[in-house]
Amino acid sequence: MSSTLAKSAILVTISEIVFNVTSFLVHVVVGRILGPADYGRFGLVVTLTTMVIILIGNGIPTAMSKYLSEIFETQPALIKVIKRQAIILQSILIGAITLIFFFSAPLIAKILGDPTLTPLFRLSTLIIPAFAAASFYFSYYTGLHKFGVQSFLKISRSLFRVIFIISLAFFFRLEGSVMGYIAAPLAVFLLAAGIDRFKISKELQPAPVGAIHESPLQDVAQSSFDWKKLISYAWQIIVFFLAYELLISIDLYLVKGIIQNDYLTGVYNASLTLGRFPYYLFYALTVILLPVVSKTTSENNHKDTHKVISQSLRLMLVLLSPIVVLMSVYSLPLIKLFYGQNFLEAAVPMSILVFGVGFLTIFYVMSFVMNGAGHTKIPMWIATFGLVANTVLNYILIKQYGIVGSAIATTAVSFLIMLVMLYYIGKYFGVLVGFKSLTKIIFASGAIYAASLFSPADNYIFILWSLIFTLAYFSILFAAGEIKKEDLMFLKKSILSKSKSKKKNP
Repeated sequence: MSSTLAKSAILVTISEIVFNVTSFLVHVVVGRILGPADYGRFGLVVTLTTMVIILIGNGIPTAMSKYLSEIFETQPALIKVIKRQAIILQSILIGAITLIFFFSAPLIAKILGDPTLTPLFRLSTLIIPAFAAASFYFSYYTGLHKFGVQSFLKISRSLFRVIFIISLAFFFRLEGSVMGYIAAPLAVFLLAAGIDRFKISKELQPAPVGAIHESPLQDVAQSSFDWKKLISYAWQIIVFFLAYELLISIDLYLVKGIIQNDYLTGVYNASLTLGRFPYYLFYALTVILLPVVSKTTSENNHKDTHKVISQSLRLMLVLLSPIVVLMSVYSLPLIKLFYGQNFLEAAVPMSILVFGVGFLTIFYVMSFVMNGAGHTKIPMWIATFGLVANTVLNYILIKQYGIVGSAIATTAVSFLIMLVMLYYIGKYFGVLVGFKSLTKIIFASGAIYAASLFSPADNYIFILWSLIFTLAYFSILFAAGEIKKEDLMFLKKSILSKSKSKKKNP
């Protein structure tokens, strides 16, 4: 199990790194093409539309992924049944949401205090079915543990985003950048559907006539699946996504609604986009953990469940800490590097937000552990509480401190909900970070934070200092015994075994 997890993590992590690098590239180039004001409008429209599809459109596919991961080895006859039921339910849901969003565009624009956003919101409506179609196949391949196919699609999506969004933004400015968000997922869907038709579906074909198979009565029994299970699981996931996506985006909309300044909205959007790098990087773990935990818990394999969760939590803390610290210290040169001189005001809120994103990352990944184990109500209620708290605190602090107040509010609430989630992880799975491990990680992070404050950050020299401090951080943990030779050998063995398997099966 641990070897499989490591290999899958490597594949998905590589695809996530490529995806996030290209995402930043897209935002940086589009930001420079459009300028702060139009970039703020672009961020509002695209963020809201993608948020709608993520929070509502991912419920059924996530439920499908969970149940597929539980039966794809033991009851393969159910795969097509579950997939077909999910397609029907998803088509009905997405069709309704698309129509509602289109006709609600004027109301949404009015709430944001800018009626000129109406045509952009209506144009962005087409993102919903395109994004939903592509995401459906991501969840389908996740449920079948086809992480290699999924990684390929993720990288393809990255390339499509760069090609379509940047080129259309260059020629058609703001409207073109929105059209790019429609074209990219549509292209991914066509590619994913082709792989399914010509490769995956053939692999799932039933045994030929004359082969040893079960009786027709058993076939019928195995090929029945209650579609209500998908609904029962999906609605709680939808509420979780709804609360979580609003939780991480409400600050941007409150900045726009309270301050009523497109320039500051664009500046804050830049700090959010760059500050969320750790979150997008570790999103790979959620892709793996939900199907893996679903499978181990359905088999009552408590040992593997505990091992998977503890490894993932420890991996996050070790790798997340130096990223957050160094991004906070070097927020100004990072903003200057990616967005240019016009966005320098984003540095201060980003230096605060990146800590909040770190807390949110741990909360989000562990939420998928709970979802995979079937405890869907816990992440749902925690995220809902976080949304309410973040809205109230943002409203108060934005009025007093502007965009910096928004960053403080989001970070404080993120820290709180992370602690609550870790409490439940410890309660249900007995997984907690050891005091000694936590002390070592905090000490190593504090050491590089203190040292980086006295290091020059002019021009591009901060990149060299970041590499030096990252090496120092891991050296401290290695010397303290937190990172052991066995960890390095395990990772090396996993990578080598993967490469050998590719050579044997070209």
